[in-house]
Amino acid sequence: MQEHKQPTYVKSITLRDPTDVDEIKLDMKKHNVVIIRVTPLAQKDIDELKKVVKELYEFTQSIGGDIARLGEERIVLTPPGVKVWKGVSDMK
Repeated sequence: MQEHKQPTYVKSITLRDPTDVDEIKLDMKKHNVVIIRVTPLAQKDIDELKKVVKELYEFTQSIGGDIARLGEERIVLTPPGVKVWKGVSDMK
């Protein structure tokens, strides 16, 4: 198990604009779990939301984290060492 000098926080962010991505990436680098509400950006520009989610997916994968959808309105990003349970096969 990894030891961290800083505690791991769970942070909730509402994604209103693509510029919010930098804050999310910073939180991930601090080893935090980030829950993102995507509805406001989805209502403004669905294509922009797709670009942002793709960027966050690639970033999360590049640092060894995990990403998953939580229902219709949210996604969760986890830092390295924290995985999102997605089904029975994950528990092997």
